[in-house]
Amino acid sequence: MNNYHEIASKLLKKSVEKMNATEKHVLQHLQETETISRNINTDIEEKLTFGQKIADKVAAFGGSWPFIIIFLCVLVAWISLNVLVALNHQKPFDPYPFILLNLVLSMLAALQAPVIMMSQNRQSAHDRIDANHDYEVNLKAELEIIALHQKIDELRDQQWQQLMGIQQLQLEKLLELEKALKKEQ
Repeated sequence: MNNYHEIASKLLKKSVEKMNATEKHVLQHLQETETISRNINTDIEEKLTFGQKIADKVAAFGGSWPFIIIFLCVLVAWISLNVLVALNHQKPFDPYPFILLNLVLSMLAALQAPVIMMSQNRQSAHDRIDANHDYEVNLKAELEIIALHQKIDELRDQQWQQLMGIQQLQLEKLLELEKALKKEQ
C-alpha cells in the first residue's frame, strides 16, 4: 500500500528507509491492515519467572496497609510481651533495648529491600514497554487519520467536479432556454 508509505513519509518527514524499527513496525501493520492493539500486560506476565512473580507479590504486600498494620501489631506484641515478662520479675527473651527485635528488623529490611528493588526495576521496564506500545498506537492512529483525510479530500474533489459538471449542464440548458425564448419573441 504505497499510500501509507507516502503518508508516513510526510508525517514523519523521512523516507521509509530512514525510519526506525518501531515506525517500520507500525507501517507494516498498517499495510497488513492488521491491528497492533494487544494487551501488553498479558505479554509481560507470560514471560515472568517464578522468582519475579514472588518478588512482585512481596513488594505489593510489603507496601500495603495490611502489612503495616500486621507489622505494628507484631512490634507491639513483641515489646509488650517482653515488658510484661520483665514486670513479673522473670527474665524476658529479648530485654530492653530489644536487641533481638532490632536484629529481626534489620534482617527483614535486608531481605525486603532487594526484592522491592527487583520489582521496581521490572515495573520500570514494563513502563518502557507500555510507552513504546503507546507510541506505536498513536503513530498508527495518526497515519490512519491522515489516510482518512486524504480519502475525504479525494471524495470532496470528485463531488466538486461532479457539481461543476452539473452546473455547466445547467448553464448550457439556461442558454438554450434563453435562445428559445428570444426566437419566440
